[in-house]
Order: sequence, then C-alpha cells, then structure tokens
Amino acid sequence: MGSITFHHVFKRYKGESRPAVNDFHLSIEEGEFLVLVGPSGCGKSTTLRMLAGLEEISSGELYIDDKFVNYVSPKDRDIAMVFQNYALYPNLSVYENIALGLKLRKTAKYEIELRVNRVAKILEISHLLERKPSQLSGGQKQRVALGRAIAREPQVFLMDEPLSNLDAKLRAQTRAEIIKLQSDLKRTMVYVTHDQVEAMTMGTRIVVMKDGVIQQVAPPRQLYDEPANLFVAGFIGSPQMNFVNGSVLKEDGRFYFVNKRIRLALPEKYGSRFDSLTRSERNVVLGVRPEHVLLGPDRTDEPQPNSVSAVVQMTEATGADSYVYVAVGETRIIARTEPETVYRPEDKVSASFQLEKLHFFDENTGDAVGGEPG
Repeated sequence: MGSITFHHVFKRYKGESRPAVNDFHLSIEEGEFLVLVGPSGCGKSTTLRMLAGLEEISSGELYIDDKFVNYVSPKDRDIAMVFQNYALYPNLSVYENIALGLKLRKTAKYEIELRVNRVAKILEISHLLERKPSQLSGGQKQRVALGRAIAREPQVFLMDEPLSNLDAKLRAQTRAEIIKLQSDLKRTMVYVTHDQVEAMTMGTRIVVMKDGVIQQVAPPRQLYDEPANLFVAGFIGSPQMNFVNGSVLKEDGRFYFVNKRIRLALPEKYGSRFDSLTRSERNVVLGVRPEHVLLGPDRTDEPQPNSVSAVVQMTEATGADSYVYVAVGETRIIARTEPETVYRPEDKVSASFQLEKLHFFDENTGDAVGGEPG
C-alpha cells in the first residue's frame, strides 16, 4: 500500500500566463523515498499540496493505491503531512499534539496512549511529553511534528521543507533520523526541498523541477553522473559544474573541443553522437565537475596536450578539500584539490580535465549531447 500515480497533472492559477505545474507525469512505488527538488517557484510544493488534497488539480488524474483521488478530501487520503513551520498547537502539550489526529479519528484511548508512547520512544522525546511547544527547541518541535505524522500510521508521508528552520548541525542530524525512520517504517515518503544536498543524501529517486516542469527523474548517483540538461547539471552538485562554451570539430577522423583558449582531443566514445550532428549543432557547452579538474605547475614554456594555462583567483578551504577558482581568459573554472597544496591569488598554473568525465550540452536547447560520461 502507498503507491502514487500522477497522470499528466496540471495546476493553473487564474491570471497566470503559465501553469504552476505543467504536465506532471510520474509513478511513485510503494515504500519509495521520493524527493522533489528545485528553486523557489518551480512547482514542487504545489505538487505536494495537490497530492495532499490541499490544492485542486486543474487537469489530469491522481491515483493513490490505484484509487482515483482528485476529489477525495485530505482526511480520507490516508496521508500525513509535515510542514515547514511545524504547525503545533501552542496550548497543547507534546503528548496532546501528537495524539490530536488520533482523537479526531475517534481512536480508542488505550490505542492513542500506545501509539504516542511508541512514537515518542522512536524519536527520543518521551521526556518531553508534558511540555508545551514554547518550551521546546526547534529540533524538538520538528520531532513532535514528525511524531504527530507517524502516530497516524498513514500509507504516505508528505514533507514540505521540514528542516529549513533548523541550523546546519541539527539539519544534518534530523536528516539522518528521517532516512532511518523511513527505512524502518517502510512507508512511501514524498519530500520537498530546495536544498540539493538534502535531495542527494535522502532520496532513492529525485525529481528535479524548473518552472513547473520535470527536468529529470533519476536516482542520486545517476542524476549527478548523467544530467539530462544544463539546468540539472548546474543545480545538482556543490560547487556546481563548470561550464565552458565552445564547439566540436572533426579533424582527421578525430573530434576536438575548441574555443579561443582550449583545445581538447576527445575520447572515441563521444564520436558516434557528434558524428550525427550538423555543424551548427556542434556548438556546445562543455561541462566538467570540480573534482575532474586537475591543477599542476605552470607549463607555459612547454605546453602539454589537453591542458591550458590559468591564473588562480581565490581558494576556499573547507577542511577536507580546497576549492581553487582559476581564470582561463574570461572563463572561471573551479577545481577541487587536496588541502595540503596551497595556491595563492595570481599564481600561474596548468589546468587539465579528466577527459572521460566530460559532459556536453547543446548550446541552444541545453540538452545533453555527445555520449554518456564515464
């Protein structure tokens, strides 16, 4: 129990020129942890609210466990939702907040007590049951909100940016707790966030959205290694992927990426895709992640194949890694390096790319071209 199907779902608001959610078509398996991610205004929360029954569907069909639910009220959908602002009743104790949904459903008193105490134990808030929300920290309030949802024992959990009000340390801790919780409960969970780190660490599958449209649906690793377009490539990954404009040329049976400063001899695996493209379609954006950019000593006096001279602009030290920003002409490129190697502003270096890890995107459409990265 707990499968969900969106069948070409649209959400249109009166007076808006484009749909808030545009042709959302997706099946979610029972027990799956699905994450909707994208920038503010991309339609992810609207999609979640349509699933909850809090927003009407303009067109399309929504099914929960193969049951058509477009016109089913929220209370009859067997779902529980956790909001960004916790939505706790300030005049009720923690126990009463967790138990409220069960009382409204006229659950037997002994069953309520059993469920509340079981949930409190799971979330390690048994010692807080008599307190009021005003006496709790942000993390404790979030656990109470989770507890209220869990006590309902629904088939589907919906979470709308539930960690955004927590500090970084607590956010990481609570993130791990939610992952474990979902694994233990084995219930379907649909989770909305704008934080791509949350998305990558939590979801079994991720839906990337932009302007109400699904850009790509894939497991985290595939999303990172095989982005479908420029938007996904730039949104997933921190720091984001480097992008360099240029074109692909064929010389003596071999393909090269070139621009004013860079000339790269491409691996053979890209050839079949580029061979079928017209000359104009070979105007591309090269993408390379910071960990696939290699820095070394400046070799201006003895240029190396597939490398380019660069000038260091700045370094960000994160502890385990350093991110070095270099300029190749007017193009800025970020390289992830070992923290033991120190680079200073204005240092001249040689930059090269791991050629098997390159991505290529059509300059006009933004879609991925040129073969799958290795």
